[in-house]
Amino acid sequence: MSTTSPTAAHIPEFAAELRASIDGQARFDPGSRALYATDASNYRRVPAGIVFPRHDNDVAATMAIARQHRLPVTSRGAGTSIAGNAAGSGLVLDFSRHMNTILDIDPQRRLAQVQPGVVLDTLRSAVAPHGLTFGPDPSTHSRCTLGGMIGNNSCGTHSVAWGKTVDNIRELDVLLGDGTRLQVGPTSPAELETLCARGDRTGRLYQALRGLVDDVGDEVRHSFPELTRRVSGYNLDQLLPENGFQLARALVGTEGSCATLLGATVELVEAPQARAMVVLGFADTYAAADEVTRLRDLDTLAIEGLSAELVDVVAHRNPDSPALRLLPGGRSWLLVETGGSEPGEAEAAARHIVRALEDRAETVVHTDPARMAALWRIREEGSGYSTRMSDGSERWSGWEDAAVPPEHLGSYLREFDALLDRFGLRGVTYGHYGDGCIHVRIDFDLRSATGAAHYRSFLESATDLVTTYGGSVSGEHGDGQARSELLARMYPPAIINAFDRFKSAFDPDDLLNPGQIVRPRPLDADLRVLVAPPRIPSRTTLALHHDDGDMAPATRRCVGIGKCLNPSGGVMCPSYRATRDEKHSTRGRAHLLFEMLAGKTITDGWRSEEVRDALDLCLSCKGCKTDCPVGVDMATYKAEFLHQHYRNRLRPAAHYSMGFLPLWLAVGQYAPRLANRVMTGWTAPILKRLGGIAPERDLPTLASQTLRSWWSQRRRGDRGGDSPAPGRERLVLFPDTFTNHFDPRIGRDAITAMEALGQSVELPPGQVCCGLTWASTGQLEVARAVVRRTARLLRPQLDAGLPVVGLEPSCTAFLRNDALELAPHDPDVAALAQATQTFAEWAEPTRPHWQQAVSETASEALVQVHCHQYAEMGFEADRSMLEASGVRARVLDSGCCGLAGNFGFERGHYDVSMACAEDSLLPAVRAAEDGTEVVADGFSCRTQLRQALGTESVHLATLVARALGVADSG
Repeated sequence: MSTTSPTAAHIPEFAAELRASIDGQARFDPGSRALYATDASNYRRVPAGIVFPRHDNDVAATMAIARQHRLPVTSRGAGTSIAGNAAGSGLVLDFSRHMNTILDIDPQRRLAQVQPGVVLDTLRSAVAPHGLTFGPDPSTHSRCTLGGMIGNNSCGTHSVAWGKTVDNIRELDVLLGDGTRLQVGPTSPAELETLCARGDRTGRLYQALRGLVDDVGDEVRHSFPELTRRVSGYNLDQLLPENGFQLARALVGTEGSCATLLGATVELVEAPQARAMVVLGFADTYAAADEVTRLRDLDTLAIEGLSAELVDVVAHRNPDSPALRLLPGGRSWLLVETGGSEPGEAEAAARHIVRALEDRAETVVHTDPARMAALWRIREEGSGYSTRMSDGSERWSGWEDAAVPPEHLGSYLREFDALLDRFGLRGVTYGHYGDGCIHVRIDFDLRSATGAAHYRSFLESATDLVTTYGGSVSGEHGDGQARSELLARMYPPAIINAFDRFKSAFDPDDLLNPGQIVRPRPLDADLRVLVAPPRIPSRTTLALHHDDGDMAPATRRCVGIGKCLNPSGGVMCPSYRATRDEKHSTRGRAHLLFEMLAGKTITDGWRSEEVRDALDLCLSCKGCKTDCPVGVDMATYKAEFLHQHYRNRLRPAAHYSMGFLPLWLAVGQYAPRLANRVMTGWTAPILKRLGGIAPERDLPTLASQTLRSWWSQRRRGDRGGDSPAPGRERLVLFPDTFTNHFDPRIGRDAITAMEALGQSVELPPGQVCCGLTWASTGQLEVARAVVRRTARLLRPQLDAGLPVVGLEPSCTAFLRNDALELAPHDPDVAALAQATQTFAEWAEPTRPHWQQAVSETASEALVQVHCHQYAEMGFEADRSMLEASGVRARVLDSGCCGLAGNFGFERGHYDVSMACAEDSLLPAVRAAEDGTEVVADGFSCRTQLRQALGTESVHLATLVARALGVADSG
């Protein structure tokens, strides 16, 4: 039976029929197909369509239409596998959107029943009150689904304690390609006889499987590698009589190539009540690997390895990372976790490890959960960090998860590094040392046919190396297209034939995910980056410093690991959290931009409506710039896209109204009362309609006096001129558009606080603007002109070495970073970026001079960190200043306010804007105790709180002014 992908002309034929047959959604547009053309692997296969089933009947109906139209079917969870097993040419079933319910939890029997789209962390949170957890925990635990874990036989950090997914499965509910539904699990000899005696499809299946075991059982026993991390191939060993003919476990790791998962009963384990971590530092990777067997004899939950190269990437991207200070000396480290019923027991186990290894390694023990989390973050995000090295080189998966018996790990790594040298390649190794499973990203050239051939040659040689050590080409993530072809070098022909028989027993028509494990697609076919040009025809308008001014490598940054799919924590992708639609994730948008440049599925380039629509709900929050392990900066990519998309074209009304906001406010400042009447009276709906502004929004009102006007009046009346006060250090306060026109009181508080701390404050000699509103709407030429004019205007003060202090986080971040993307060769802009500080960064060094005057009675505050500050500047100085001001702060560590500059005001964005706010900010404010102050430095955050809850929040500058007794009382 042929399983070739249908042509575009055939799509409408089955599209209408499929949509009429299901309650879920089905998409066949080029944008959606492009979104699902790849997973987290090197491969790209454009599907015919994507189905989001709501229930089991939708899956059955989809399967029936797939049979009728000879369409392959590929199951997908979060799409985080690096092997290419979640990309197919037919119909892709995305279970994550709707079929994501925990059906039952039985704490007494330690079982849970789940649908395939349940996210691992959701299950773990649900069973945690019972003292239980699901043992396997891959680094993608915050977004990977149980269905995906079962399909790939995922493992994770704690496999030395709790094994692989296959070791934690009781029963599966599956659908075969011909529509047969089965509940499978362990099968006693009597049950097997009964099942084989049936004359139906189920009976024939069990007969074929029993015959397979009779024929190749002995071959399975002696040719399957004896190691805990053998994930490659099918789990035929689970069908052996001594293993209870466990058909559910035999289907684990089949990558959807034998049956489609509808549900699973999984086994739970008791979670330690307390944990501790020993960090062991070694001279090199080999010395660390050589100690693994000694550690395995001790009481451990996890034994994970970090290489110096991986830590160097972290230091390059985030030199202030707290994890860097938690590592002992060395150039390779093992993170060893211990557990116990109480903290003392966990720490005692850790100290025992220290005593056993203290003569072989530098050691440190951590018991603080925050410190341990910081160290685990390096390990969990290794696949992202190691993709882009500090020298800018691109590195790829492919030979990602090979495993050897742990006792051979040191010898294997020595030979593996020698193999890399022989091929002229570089790789960063890290991973599950305790089970001998090594992750590595290698600088393959995957953009040329010659490079692809070199890739093949290396993988074949690496397979031969790992098999000499009795290893497996895959220690997790499955085989997929990356490794299925290599199985013939790992297993004898009899086993390869047995795999074929196993697949045929379930799926004789080869309907389900063909080309995986059995009858594999070539490992050097369908390589994703081969379809995209190495450089785009014309350079981008923005500098894109980390990608040599080229959008092509910028879009290649995303390797699909999907941290942007996290439902909580950090800031990245608030619109995805609101919609749960792949195209609104950082990954989805990056993939669409990649496809746009490739010009295959999306063929209209910068004019693409699919890309425009996906970017429309990007808040430009910049959370991805920090939260994404590979540093995708979607806000910058969006600005460039909008610039190119609307070049020489009429723009949306909001680009003229809010993009040019500084200009309109400059006009309005001459008659603020009149302007406010126009913006709030009967003309307001007309203005909003003409300006592309959401009708649900109230337009902010102008202050009766701008900050600059107040300053000028004050200088004339109180100072008698513009000369700086003698003996005082000078600084420049940047009067951003929002502070100047809407919240000048914040500026007044900042100035009086600065003066109280002995500073001579100056403002720029004329109107200034950073250009943010023009840049965020893609009007980059105007934004460049604006920021260059501002820099020239400030040149005398910059030449005098004065710091420039910003109050609005978005404008401050823009001056420090985005301005350099717009005008990379302008020395004035560079000088301004260098001189710009946040208020907290300026004030923090002054803390010893005034903190003793602050009342010892601390006030309570809830703090919303502006997303641009989170992404670009950090919050440590602000945290210090809040403490110095006598504020006991609870800092929200998740989510965006949802307004995000012009985003929340644009027509059509209101519902998503409010959904983003409801993710974290608004519930936290509602739940805060009476008397708790809300601190929000960002104008957008304050406006959202004011309009959504009627809550007035305060800026840090006002808190400092209050602490100093100089706050504006007006």
